[in-house]
Amino acid sequence: MTMLNKPVGIIGTGSYVPEKVLTNADLEKMVDTSDAWIQERTGIKERRIAPEGVNASDMATEAAKKALEAAKLTAEDIDCIIVATLTGDMAIPSTACLVQANLGATKAAAFDLSAACSGYVYSLITASSYINAGLFKNVLVVGVEVLSRVVNWEDRNTCVLFGDGAGAAVVSSVEEGYGMLGMDMGADGSGGMHLCIPSGGTALPPTTERREEGLTFIHMNGQEVYKFAVKTMGKTVLKALEMANMKVEELDFFIPHQANTRIIKSAADRLHLTEDKVFINLPKYGNTSAASIAIALDEAVRAGKLQKGDNLAVAGFGAGLTWASLVMKWC
Repeated sequence: MTMLNKPVGIIGTGSYVPEKVLTNADLEKMVDTSDAWIQERTGIKERRIAPEGVNASDMATEAAKKALEAAKLTAEDIDCIIVATLTGDMAIPSTACLVQANLGATKAAAFDLSAACSGYVYSLITASSYINAGLFKNVLVVGVEVLSRVVNWEDRNTCVLFGDGAGAAVVSSVEEGYGMLGMDMGADGSGGMHLCIPSGGTALPPTTERREEGLTFIHMNGQEVYKFAVKTMGKTVLKALEMANMKVEELDFFIPHQANTRIIKSAADRLHLTEDKVFINLPKYGNTSAASIAIALDEAVRAGKLQKGDNLAVAGFGAGLTWASLVMKWC
């Protein structure tokens, strides 16, 4: 049984990635690495990099426009905007408020949500809850990151992983029997320091010295994050399936967070899913954190890989440590 009182689902998607491509060959000239090493350990071939002057709010706005067009709605139809990001334009105002202004969505409430790579799924679940409560009718959810600006380009262990981009979805009421059927979300704050940016908040305000020490960049305990991801991905999907009263064999499609092909394949194996049921665009974009599932979902939709009535699962994990999953019948 689902906890949702009325059917809520995604009625339109959109995405945006910068034009600039940074290949593994380019990285070979920057740090001590190789294309073979990167592909073997991550599956990544290239990633997109936002040019100077293009910020999270700009990319989020472009993705949002496409989602609105797909949903056949205007900005005035949106009641709330949720932006999932860890690389917003500034501390305040929220990136969501900047997107609201860019779109002219004058009737919409707006706020950011911080759950790193799980943020997009967290935001979809949050949006569905608001709609179920009768507070909003149409909610715009955006996942966006400019990770190239919080990566230490001298650290070969992290700079090869991340890219920039944005994805969006419009969440609204849908016909009976479709939409979100099961969900799961959680966190384990005891592992928070395994994936963090030490300086940038009020505990360690950013200074020139701290930037020179690398404290304003992403720090990752790769081994611990990998173990967490492998353990969590399959488990969270199974919980969402249980809530949806659905068996894993009934899944038609799975869109996981695009972090590492080994993690994705491990999750697929645990769920006994064949390759044709798992969507992967990681080689093109790298890890775009909160944007990854959003971009992948839009690409899958536009490529015709999702048909009405298909059973879809999405799942993310990330800094916090956090995780979240959704099972839905595509509409």
